[in-house]
Amino acid sequence: MAKGEYIILNGELLGTKQAFLKDNRAFSFGDGVFESIRIVNGLPYNLQFHIERMLQGAYILNLEIPNHFSVDYFKSQIKSLIEKNSIQAGGKARISLFRDGEGTYFSESNKAMFFIDASHLPNNYFVLNEHGLMVDIYSEMNKSVNVLSKYKSINALLPIMAANFAKTNNLQECFILNSKGKIIESISSNVFIVSNGVLYTPPLEDGCIGGIMRMNVINTAIENGITVYENTLSPQNLLAADEIFLTNAIQGIQWVGGYKSKRYFNKISKKILELINRRESAGVLV
Repeated sequence: MAKGEYIILNGELLGTKQAFLKDNRAFSFGDGVFESIRIVNGLPYNLQFHIERMLQGAYILNLEIPNHFSVDYFKSQIKSLIEKNSIQAGGKARISLFRDGEGTYFSESNKAMFFIDASHLPNNYFVLNEHGLMVDIYSEMNKSVNVLSKYKSINALLPIMAANFAKTNNLQECFILNSKGKIIESISSNVFIVSNGVLYTPPLEDGCIGGIMRMNVINTAIENGITVYENTLSPQNLLAADEIFLTNAIQGIQWVGGYKSKRYFNKISKKILELINRRESAGVLV
């Protein structure tokens, strides 16, 4: 993945080598929210849903959002950065919204600032992984269910710890549990299991991220006659499943090949990804 030469910090175009960490509460305290956005054909995909979710999270953080921080404004900012970084096909952008001002836990200001970067990806459309991911459950830390659970917080210590667990145990991913021991998501994705042709995914009330690709998969499945239920998932459900796949905005769908001694197929995940790519090729939603 080739990183772009430019970023946008609070509307100002900067070179990536310029320092901007002084008094940056996103860096110092993880005080903000972010969105990762897929770029297809040089355009941001599902951008409206990403920006709306980011602004909802910022509202919960009590950030003061300027009136011009609209979907159209951020669309313009992201598109200009995509063009400046010469991304003409596949890529990804990340936008972070964080609290400005000095201070420690007691910030001197609630004014919102934003940061955007964008980089190339090797594939224009989503590509299903050739080999299934090997996964397990990370149980040393749980995710609390609260008003921020469904948003992407810049404070990402839990998924980082889970990723270190996966790396130590030669895994490609692992599942994260809520405080009741229920499966809610993976390190970077929402979780779907397939049993007898029916899709099941944890409800938002269990504490999972309200993923944009999760929504996309649910809608695509329903539109094509596949039944979907939002159900609480326990570790036992993994062993009973015919198929498991993970979804996020950048990779699309990734299928799970194995959990402990259990092995899985990828028939439904392949079908849904093909349907999503077909819709994207007809016209990208920006």
